[in-house]
Amino acid sequence: MRGLRWRDSCLILFIIAVFISLTSFNYRQPLKRYQLSGFAQGTTWQLSYYASDSVILKSSIDSILLEIDNSMSLYKPNSLISQFNMSVKGIKLDSHFKKVMEKSFSISKETDGVFDVTVKPLVQAWGFGAKASNKTPAAAEIVNALACVGFRKLELKDDSLVKSKSCLEVDLNGIAQGYTVDVLSQFLEMHAINNYLVELGGEIRVKGIKSDGSGFKIGIESPEEHENTSMKKIITLNDGAITTSGNYRQYKTHGNKKVSHLINSRTGYPIDNEMISVTVWARDAITADGFDNVFMNMGMKKSLSFLEGRTDMAAYFIYLKEDKSIADTSSAGFYKFFNN
Repeated sequence: MRGLRWRDSCLILFIIAVFISLTSFNYRQPLKRYQLSGFAQGTTWQLSYYASDSVILKSSIDSILLEIDNSMSLYKPNSLISQFNMSVKGIKLDSHFKKVMEKSFSISKETDGVFDVTVKPLVQAWGFGAKASNKTPAAAEIVNALACVGFRKLELKDDSLVKSKSCLEVDLNGIAQGYTVDVLSQFLEMHAINNYLVELGGEIRVKGIKSDGSGFKIGIESPEEHENTSMKKIITLNDGAITTSGNYRQYKTHGNKKVSHLINSRTGYPIDNEMISVTVWARDAITADGFDNVFMNMGMKKSLSFLEGRTDMAAYFIYLKEDKSIADTSSAGFYKFFNN
């Protein structure tokens, strides 16, 4: 049989292409918004995603959250982190714990110890740990706690976390929620969902757009005690994570002074600088979550210097000026997120 002429072949290919295009169009269903929410890690969570069908079950999300809690929750006496803190030399980690420790070591080294997960004895001494207390620690108690603090006294050996002193304990509250948000985001993407917002305890990660084609809008409010409408910002994101750290929600009153829950692991005392809150953007939530506490500790000048020229991270700051008035500013990379 003689072959088809070139013109006939092109015509057939064109007809097939049109048929496939029309078929795809006819069967392509519009994306719908689905939302799930619940309670985990001592706070609330929610996720919104856009898909042609409801493909994510709440039970699946709850299962992931329970698995992470069993690994890194200080409030579970049998969790891996509790087992490590009670151990003499250390324990073998699961994949969640190991990944968070690897990132923690990375941030600690990059910030010369400003970020330090071994801060738990100090957090407890100031009454912000699992055993809440309003007692002001004596200077001697701070000195004793500092002897059991220092990320360089820990070491990852293969799958095990080893401590050089038995009194060393870790607290991952400053980074574990960001990690959890990343895990949930990865779970959505494994199910071919590429338009979503995931939030846990105020830590947020987004990707893609909403069904109307717009990006995800996220509000940044000024602290209640420093209410000022000019401080309320709306940002729009299509990709990345946003987390916030502040000293205005978790604090205690010692005498006539408010004491922040954010502890300087090198001095042993709560941070006391001009910072009110820091909102950080990064490509993933574990990075943003780790660095928002770092910038609260560093203060304005050092934080802006640290961020200068970086394209992988940006931040928005609310702070007190010398005259005690409230001001805000951003690193250069953050301005692009503001709505005009």
